[in-house]
Amino acid sequence: MLVALLSAATIALQAAAPTAFLWKATGAKGGTVFLAGSVHLLSDEYYPLARAFDEAFAQSDLLVEEVDLAEMLSRDAQMVLLQRGMLPAGQTLERTLSPDTMTAVRAKVTDLGLPLQPLQQFKPWSLALTLQGLEWQKAGFNAELGLDRHFYDLARARGIGVQGLETLEFQIAQFDSLPMPLQDRMLAQTLKELDTEKDSVAELARAWKAGDAAAIEKVVLGDLQTEPQMYQRLLVARNNAWLPKIEALFARPKPALVVVGAAHLVGKDGLVAQLRAKGYTVVQQ
Repeated sequence: MLVALLSAATIALQAAAPTAFLWKATGAKGGTVFLAGSVHLLSDEYYPLARAFDEAFAQSDLLVEEVDLAEMLSRDAQMVLLQRGMLPAGQTLERTLSPDTMTAVRAKVTDLGLPLQPLQQFKPWSLALTLQGLEWQKAGFNAELGLDRHFYDLARARGIGVQGLETLEFQIAQFDSLPMPLQDRMLAQTLKELDTEKDSVAELARAWKAGDAAAIEKVVLGDLQTEPQMYQRLLVARNNAWLPKIEALFARPKPALVVVGAAHLVGKDGLVAQLRAKGYTVVQQ
């Protein structure tokens, strides 16, 4: 009898264990908001999603993402992103970067078999994001399979509303207004990590699929927190700006599904911790 009871308890605990990088938040006066942590690039092997994602979407009548992807995917937006990522006429990376970082750029570009001359016009932040994106693609990950895009396409097909927590212009400005020494360090750090990027991407995606918030926090926030200015600008300040917008969703009669980068949900400054601190019940699904 004891063995049977222990076995039943074990099965119950396993059934109750979180299976997705997804939280259900409820307010004291009612109202529900689902918070999904996104990996912006994924591959086919991560689909179909855990059932909890599908159930949350089925219950929701509004999708809220970092940016409304209708804006992000427009031709004008891509042109703006390209233009803002370029140095002013007459400037080059060689005249902008520190000698050590420029040496690292030359070595990595040669290693990747890319021409250096066109890249000389990139701002350091833009080149860092471009090179990082290339490594993700080489590892088999695709933005069209990212969680944001997946739910955006489903929302459009189902005819439910889509909103952004911020604009594309705001997102670009977060990088474009970084002081040049910080952009230099951002690019230098990215170059150092490219050799291990494939393994890091795989580790991140595996932890995300397992709903392992502690592992995501370690992988994603570890390096970012070594640059306090970047951490505050790219994560903390944005979380703080989003929080009242997310709180307003609890007044709606039906749930909303909020999909933001996984890093925004974890850690002491994450949205999950902040909502709990304000008295909301937040449970991982």
